[in-house]
Amino acid sequence: MNDLSRTNDLRHVIEADRAHVWHHLSQHKPYETVDPRVMVEGRGMRVWDATGREYLDAVSGGVWTVNVGYGRTSIADAVRDQLVKLNYFAGSAGSIPAALFSERLIAKMPGMARVYYANSGSEANEKVFKMVRQIAHRHHGGRKSKILYRERDYHGTTIGALAAAGQDQRRDQYGPFPDGFVPVPHCLEYRSQWGRVENYGEMAADAIEAVILREGPDSIGAICLEPVTAGGGVITPPRGYWEKVQDICRRHEILIHIDEVVCGMGRTGAWFGYQNYGVQPDFVTMAKGVASGYAAIACTVTTEAVFALFKDDAADPMSYFRDISTFGGCTAGPAAALENMRIIEDEGLIDNTVAMGERLMAGLHGLAERHAAIGDVRGKGLFCGAELVADRATREPMDEKRVQAVVADCMAHGVIIGATNRSLAGLNNTLCLSPALIATPDDIDRIVEAIDGALTRVCS
Repeated sequence: MNDLSRTNDLRHVIEADRAHVWHHLSQHKPYETVDPRVMVEGRGMRVWDATGREYLDAVSGGVWTVNVGYGRTSIADAVRDQLVKLNYFAGSAGSIPAALFSERLIAKMPGMARVYYANSGSEANEKVFKMVRQIAHRHHGGRKSKILYRERDYHGTTIGALAAAGQDQRRDQYGPFPDGFVPVPHCLEYRSQWGRVENYGEMAADAIEAVILREGPDSIGAICLEPVTAGGGVITPPRGYWEKVQDICRRHEILIHIDEVVCGMGRTGAWFGYQNYGVQPDFVTMAKGVASGYAAIACTVTTEAVFALFKDDAADPMSYFRDISTFGGCTAGPAAALENMRIIEDEGLIDNTVAMGERLMAGLHGLAERHAAIGDVRGKGLFCGAELVADRATREPMDEKRVQAVVADCMAHGVIIGATNRSLAGLNNTLCLSPALIATPDDIDRIVEAIDGALTRVCS
């Protein structure tokens, strides 16, 4: 850290934080006697807090965001140069970085055509919900307005997004929610609803069709799914799942909305998670890794066919998408995203993600051989999870306090990992890992070693 970041210089900062900042997803009572953690600097995959302590960050900024690592001066320079030229103009007009990034982005997404800018993943998903509802009113006589969402998936923190949240602890005490959002069963084979079966993926897809038939296909406009469930337990789709889900949706004329807020921009070893599974979506939403946290940006991407539904009658003043995102007009976001994409391409970070993801999964499987506390290992690319259990034979989930003790032990030994948090009562038991796409073999090995040590100390 530089001289301005020394502990004595930051005592006032810590006290100001304690007195005035409301931290996200945090119980503040402990801060009455313990200092809140304040991060002050990051380089590569390392971050330093206000005490000068160094950590290896295995969760890319805590919430799976800093895909290209910290301290990228080229992104900072691109943002600075754009801000002094034109920092903002509302999205009712275009800008140079927005036009250029949309061109680059669509080139990575065959079959997609249009980019709608916003400032957060929650907002990007809300845009889709509004588009689906407007399509229902204008083209289906008000029918096909319902939106399906999956148990364990998460799509954002606004009231509308929470209406589509498959995580009860994220929803509790925030209702009532808007009508017309309908849950479908999860696809976590380790927690199979039908016992141990050979064709679990197909059965999980059939369960979606059962909901469609119950509700009536003519009432359902879209289904919203994560390609890999994130905060609900790092759930990779089972064999045969996505192929059948897509077929079901096409047969019933249900639009497919893929939420790539976590998985997008290389996280799973492809530009987008859905590209691993042969899906052709109608909507794709993204945020987090789009600019690796160097500027706020989110995108709702649609096909040309969806876009055409909003310009079919220019004489109708209610026909176009009557929506605006104030900070979707900020130019820093697409400027940062352009440089972020260049880095991923020029440094071969997609290939690195595949290789380091294989190393991380191998390391976790190795831990499972030594620690009975690991019940299941799941992941794709550099997005991996290890579900902890109290009893491997019965698959009884490990107590959440003990899971958090594993996370705290890793932190005490200089490695930041995550765990499912306020998602599912009794099932907040999965360790979550999402190191930056720049991770090296040494970084991966240190993460695995930290978990190994933590499991030994906490679970022995």
